[in-house]
Amino acid sequence: MNLNEPISDDDIENEKLELIMLSFETSDELIKGTRAFFLERGYGLSIRSSRKDKYVVLGCDRGGCYRDQRNVSIDQIKRTTASRLIDCPFKIKGKRQDNGLWMIEIKNYLHNHEASVDVTGHPICRRLSQEEIRSVDHMSKSGIPLRQIISSLRQNNPKLSAISKTIYNAKKKIRKDNLAGRSVIQALLEELAQGSFMYDILNEGGHLTHLFFAHPLSVKLTQNFPNIFIMDCTYKTNRYKMPLLDIIGISSSNTSFYSSFAFLKGESEKDYIWALKMFSKILGEKQPYVIITDREFALINAINIVFPECKHLLCVWHIEKNILTKCKKYFETEEIWVGFLSSWKNVVYSSTELEYKEHWKEFESKYMEKKKALEYIENVWLPLKEKFVGAWTDQYLHFGNRASSRAESAHAKLKKYLQVSTGDLYEVRSKMCLAIENEFNEIKWRIDGRSLSVYAATHNDDHDDGFDVILEELRTKYQEWPASTKDTARERIKELINQFDVPFEPITRPPKGRPPKSKNKRKAVSSTRRDPSGFEFVKASRRSGLGEGLDDGNASLFDLNVSSSMWE
Repeated sequence: MNLNEPISDDDIENEKLELIMLSFETSDELIKGTRAFFLERGYGLSIRSSRKDKYVVLGCDRGGCYRDQRNVSIDQIKRTTASRLIDCPFKIKGKRQDNGLWMIEIKNYLHNHEASVDVTGHPICRRLSQEEIRSVDHMSKSGIPLRQIISSLRQNNPKLSAISKTIYNAKKKIRKDNLAGRSVIQALLEELAQGSFMYDILNEGGHLTHLFFAHPLSVKLTQNFPNIFIMDCTYKTNRYKMPLLDIIGISSSNTSFYSSFAFLKGESEKDYIWALKMFSKILGEKQPYVIITDREFALINAINIVFPECKHLLCVWHIEKNILTKCKKYFETEEIWVGFLSSWKNVVYSSTELEYKEHWKEFESKYMEKKKALEYIENVWLPLKEKFVGAWTDQYLHFGNRASSRAESAHAKLKKYLQVSTGDLYEVRSKMCLAIENEFNEIKWRIDGRSLSVYAATHNDDHDDGFDVILEELRTKYQEWPASTKDTARERIKELINQFDVPFEPITRPPKGRPPKSKNKRKAVSSTRRDPSGFEFVKASRRSGLGEGLDDGNASLFDLNVSSSMWE
């Protein structure tokens, strides 16, 4: 049928006759058949009203008028908007007959607009089938980006007219169905409990402020390999701007695994102590041999409190980058700077205390004219030398792990699953589980799976805290109590069961940077890419030919776009 040619009155009458002669077994068949009939003629239909097993009213999808659900007047709307609704009067009714068949009655066959030459503009043409919706769900859970989801669907259905908004709407509906009327936090806590996760929360003022959780597979690995852990916070992982403490373990095959996660309100000593106490419950009576972090004193103090027997090491990579940030500005040429770093590494990797003293004395005399650089190292890093110089660290069982690069790599891998930094905790936890499960499968084939499962089954895998013993003792005592005491005990137990109130979502932290109401304000960003570190500012200023002899405050003035590839 040529939609560009005008249709005559005789053609319209023939269409009406053809339409009213059609019969259908069910209302679904009527809807599907009628929509296909009018799509061939350039019109889309939508359901206006219906009653099960009685009737269904179909109208043009351009019928009706725009309704502003926000109750904002047109004068107050700043953005220019448009609507496809133009109050088209077309309407037909499908009705179930006495013989059980469904027939069509024509109410109004007039349209107040021309037929569409390209019917893909109608929403009904962009709808996904149930099988396609299931595919979207599976691919979304696997962390596949939107554009690749659409490409995959079109490979299976070349006639697919879906656009990106169609996929977004499908994902939104899937999410709504998964929540099943529950709040985000309620759904999150229920799934953590049902999935046998080790977890805990804190809330203030009715809003969740802290969340710790460990996947059951992570618990098994942590209990199997409790020797060395790397702890580091990462950012831009959730819509609430909560820092994420990522605890990384090391298996017997020298591979990293996600041990546990903690979303924190802040990065104070109190926040870290809470998270590490939860982590210690996974380990039971054991303590790690070594924990590696950067120079985060709040975290270091928390480690000393919760794991007093554990040996804490500082990341040598972070130390080098901090020295670069603070000291490179005092060096005129790259050659002198490289020699300075090489001499410093000799100090760091000294194998004995005597060798350390010799290397430091040589280092100090060689660069005595660089007083500010030496003062920085002496005041900031040398008081902590037992935590990073080989003469002391090699006394501990760290298996060659002296940097937190494993944590940095784990952050990057995790963010590939997250994709955006605007997800809520329910969505973020689901994507994290994909990363954990994939890591577990990667590790499992490298080690003896049988020993792993046996160890987990016989080493407190269910986090037994003596509750069964208490419960059995209570049952015995209950039988001995008089009726009034039994009634009181039952009431108190019911209160304990029902006293937990599900908190609201965390309060979103205000973003850093320009105030929201100022001119030229920063655009909203959903990227998970971390912000540049101090040493990257220094490198960027050097590459742009600027920054010679400038202080730290001026480093931020440089346009980092000239060297953006350094951290991409």
